[in-house]
Amino acid sequence: MRITVLTVPDCPNAPVVRERITAALDGRQARVELIEVREEAEAARWKMTGSPTVLVDGVDPFAVAGVPASVSCRLYRDEEGRPGGAPSVEALRTAFAGTEVSASAPVEECCRDDRDVLDPIGRAGRGRRAPGERGLRAVHQAVLGHFAATGRAPEPADLTDAAAAVGRTTVDVLAELDREDFLTLDADGRICAAYPFSAVATPHRLRLAGGVEAWAMCAIDALGVAAMLHQDVTVASCDPVDGRPITVTFTGGTARWEPAAAVVFVGQRDQAGPAATVCCDALNFFADSITAEAWGRQHPAVQGQIISQAEALRIAEQTFGPLLAQD
Repeated sequence: MRITVLTVPDCPNAPVVRERITAALDGRQARVELIEVREEAEAARWKMTGSPTVLVDGVDPFAVAGVPASVSCRLYRDEEGRPGGAPSVEALRTAFAGTEVSASAPVEECCRDDRDVLDPIGRAGRGRRAPGERGLRAVHQAVLGHFAATGRAPEPADLTDAAAAVGRTTVDVLAELDREDFLTLDADGRICAAYPFSAVATPHRLRLAGGVEAWAMCAIDALGVAAMLHQDVTVASCDPVDGRPITVTFTGGTARWEPAAAVVFVGQRDQAGPAATVCCDALNFFADSITAEAWGRQHPAVQGQIISQAEALRIAEQTFGPLLAQD
C-alpha cells in the first residue's frame, strides 16, 4: 500500500495527519510519501482538494463530489460530526481496510526531498510546467514547440517575440529557465536540452507525427512526449546491458511495448544539480527485470528502483502532459 500526503508548505495539520496515519496502520508496513504542493495547477494535477489531502494508492478515500482542487485548508469531520484539520484515526483505519499490507513491520516514511529518486524528474513536487509569470511559460512552450516541429533546439533569436511580449530579453528568460531546471544551456547560452527533448543524440530516439525525429533525455521523458503533444509517437531505445532493442509505440493514446516484459529503471546519483546530470542517464528502458537488476548491481552509486510499464507511463503523463496546456 502506498499512502501519499499532499500538503501546502508549513501546513499545521501535516504532522497531525502523519501521526494519525502511523496510529491507524497499527504497525503494518506502508510507504508514506510527503509531498508539498504550492500552486493551484499542481493541486489540480494531484486532485488535491485542500491541505492535507491523503491518497491511498493514488485515490482520495475522503473525496467529496464537486469539490474543486485547491491549496487552501481542508476540513474533515470525525465520527461525531466534529470538524478537524485531518482525518480521524478511525476514518483512516477504514480507508486502509482491504488494502494489501504486511503485519508487524514499521511504516516506511519518505519525503519527496533531494533523496527521492523521482525528485529531479518532477522538480521536488513543483512540476515541470514553467510559471506563467515573467514570460517563462511562453518562452518555455515556444522552445518545446520548436523541438516538436523540427526535432532541433531553437536558436535564441527564434524566441525573441515570446520574450519581448513581456518586456524581457531571450537571454534573461532562458537563463532563468536554466536556473530553475526547465531546460539546460551550454556555455554559449544555447539550449542543450528542454525536458523531455535533447538537442544531442541520446539512446532514446523519437519519431513524431509527420516523420519528425528527435531525441529524449531519458526513458521517462520519452514516454511523456505522446501525452504532451497529444499525438502518436514511436520510442526506440535499447537495453543498456545486452543491447536488445526496445520500442514503445503510442497509437490513439495506447502504448504497445516490445518486448512485452520491458521495464523502466528510475534512479539518481547522490549529488546536487539539474536532472540532466543527476539522473537522466540513470532512467533507462530494460528488456526485462533481470537486466535491470544487473544494471543496478553494476552501478552502486545510483539509488533507484525498477518500475512497471504502467507506473512509468503514469509518471511520464503526470510530469509532461500539462506542459503545453494554454490555461
